[in-house]
Amino acid sequence: MTAATLSPTLTDRLMDQRILFLGEEVNEDSANRLVAQLLLLSAADPLSDITLYINSPGGSVMAGLGVYDTMQLIPNDVATVAVGFAASMGQILLCGGAAGKRFALPNAQVLMHEGSAGIGGWAADVEIQAANLVRTLDRLRRIIARHTGRPLDEVERDVGRDR
Repeated sequence: MTAATLSPTLTDRLMDQRILFLGEEVNEDSANRLVAQLLLLSAADPLSDITLYINSPGGSVMAGLGVYDTMQLIPNDVATVAVGFAASMGQILLCGGAAGKRFALPNAQVLMHEGSAGIGGWAADVEIQAANLVRTLDRLRRIIARHTGRPLDEVERDVGRDR
């Protein structure tokens, strides 16, 4: 069952408890829904924590960074919990939780890896796209380093190993 197929009643009950659930790939729809929910919960009570449960194989980096930026923007602490699988952009969102409020359930799996993209077209276009990919991957590594307190060179080594 994905978050998109959760009944409105269930979603409302979770929202009443300040709980959000990402149970699908990160895409424009799931990211926009999470951003809206974060903003609503923050507007209703800017002091209380929000908990985001994550069971996601990852997905769109740009959509996920929109969720990440919103988590950092709002005054609330966002606690993050890995449930099942938090990979790729799911791992970045997990990492973006408030310090001391990032968790993984005992049987959850968290996967950090080097991102990839399908690049094609004219040589000049490929060069531009490749440079953009390098900048984006560097941004993701810096996010991981900032939230984990690990040196950037250590994060760079680990990211290349599907850890």
